[in-house]
Amino acid sequence: MISVYLVDDHTMVRAGFRRLLETEDDINIIGEKGCGEDAYPECLALQPDVVVADIAMPGEGGLSFIRRLLNKDESAKVLVMSMHDDETFVSHAIQLGARGYLSKSGDPNELAQAVRSVAKGDRWVSPEIAQRMVYSLGTGNESPVEILTTREFEVFILLSEGNSVIEIGKILHISPKTVNVHRANLMEKLKVKNTVELAHIAIRTQMIQP
Repeated sequence: MISVYLVDDHTMVRAGFRRLLETEDDINIIGEKGCGEDAYPECLALQPDVVVADIAMPGEGGLSFIRRLLNKDESAKVLVMSMHDDETFVSHAIQLGARGYLSKSGDPNELAQAVRSVAKGDRWVSPEIAQRMVYSLGTGNESPVEILTTREFEVFILLSEGNSVIEIGKILHISPKTVNVHRANLMEKLKVKNTVELAHIAIRTQMIQP
């Protein structure tokens, strides 16, 4: 049996994932939580074969959750299932060590296939996402935030959502001084002067909702 742990802040979404996966004879759901902070200690304790996690969650968010989990347990296998199917989110999740990435708008039957693939140690990216990433690279239409490091991207999203430097430090488990360093670097890279301009970029590139 493949043991799976679900991490998503929407109860109905988790229930949908559970129903999809529990119909499979070889997959067993062993736990679920609505945020990364709560899921982190349980994932370490339960050691699921696959963690299915969202990217956009309250608190530290999916990227920070992936980073923390894999820093503590490098054998953990994370499959991202998110409404954010922009190649920027995908590339950062993969860079942090996620083994797969699915779009919530994709084929529901793909979830079980992806879980099996990731459990075996393979990678899985939804075909439509992979195709879009290849097209973006081939045409030079990359998002302007592609130049940010993964940590800078996390800070960028949180700043754009209106979080203060102190709040971001608590969410990402880093010092306010470190947050300020990342803030200065990303603002220089994106050539913006304040968080209002950052938010405009985030909305324009559909990183956050207006």
